[in-house]
Order: sequence, then C-alpha cells, then structure tokens
Amino acid sequence: MRIVAGVYRGRTLKSPTWDGLRPTSDRLRETLFNILGPAVRGARVLDGYAGTGAIGIEALSRGAATVTFVERDPRAVKLIEGNLDVLGAGNVVKPVIIRAGLADAVTRLGEQVFDLIILDPPYAHGAAVEALDAIAPLAAAGTRVVIEHAARHAPPDAQAGLRRTRTVTAGDSALSFYER
Repeated sequence: MRIVAGVYRGRTLKSPTWDGLRPTSDRLRETLFNILGPAVRGARVLDGYAGTGAIGIEALSRGAATVTFVERDPRAVKLIEGNLDVLGAGNVVKPVIIRAGLADAVTRLGEQVFDLIILDPPYAHGAAVEALDAIAPLAAAGTRVVIEHAARHAPPDAQAGLRRTRTVTAGDSALSFYER
C-alpha cells in the first residue's frame, strides 16, 4: 500500500500480517480522494473501521486539519500507530486513535461533529445500515459520509437522516456518498 497524493505521496504503509483485515486498495482510495477533491483540505475527518489507517493517513497527506481513527482490533491500532510514526504524521497534526467499536467510539466522541466521515465496515449485508446508524450523531448539515461496501450489498438510499447522493463501483467494491 502506498500514499497516492499529498505530502506523503509515494510513501509505503505497513500492511497487516494476519487474515481478516481488508485494506482499501490504492486504486479505490485514489478514486475516493479524487471525488472528494479540495474538500479534504482543512477538514475534520473520521476514519471509521480504520484498519491500517490508510484512508485517514491519505486525508492527512492531503491537508486534513484533524483525523480521528476508530479501530477495535488492537493489532490494527498498533499498525496505525506504526504507520503514523514512520511518516512522522504525528509531528504535523496530532491524530486521535480510539480503540473501540464504532458505536462505542461515537459515544466517547460526544457532540463532536466531522466534516468528512469515511467508513469501511466489513463487507457484510446490513453492515452499511449499522454504520450509518452509529455515526448519525456526528454528522451535521454539510457533513459528507462515505461508506465502502461490497458492490453486491447495496446500502440504503437513506438512513438515519442521511441521503445517498452517489455510488461509484470499482470491481467488487463500491463507495456510496451520503449527506444530511
């Protein structure tokens, strides 16, 4: 895995050495951030189901003001920490890593609001609905929510006050964009 653009462009990230973690491909990350464009610069970003941290780190590379990583697997949390350390990303912006499931993390975050919420839940039927329900309190008017999902498991058109505005498919994966 490599960072596609920004200040860390071309830098390589550590990958998981265990089964069960499905990092977002470089190609799909590039598509995501090409669509988001300049909206990332200065944004408060939540990387839910962070895994390797590649999405949040890409956001940092492209000028996000803050990134909060949410990941429950302690091995993945160490991987995120290692990737941030190798890049020196913590020297520029102090990222926050919350080791918890998404719903618990939302409770801990209280009334914080994010400009951009990117979620990569397991590719299971119904996972997108659960993720949208969980993050709804963190999404204000103007917040963009993106969910990566299996192309075969279409997420709902609307859920928890969020409305799907676009879906982009790339092979077996898809990105669905939501707004309040």
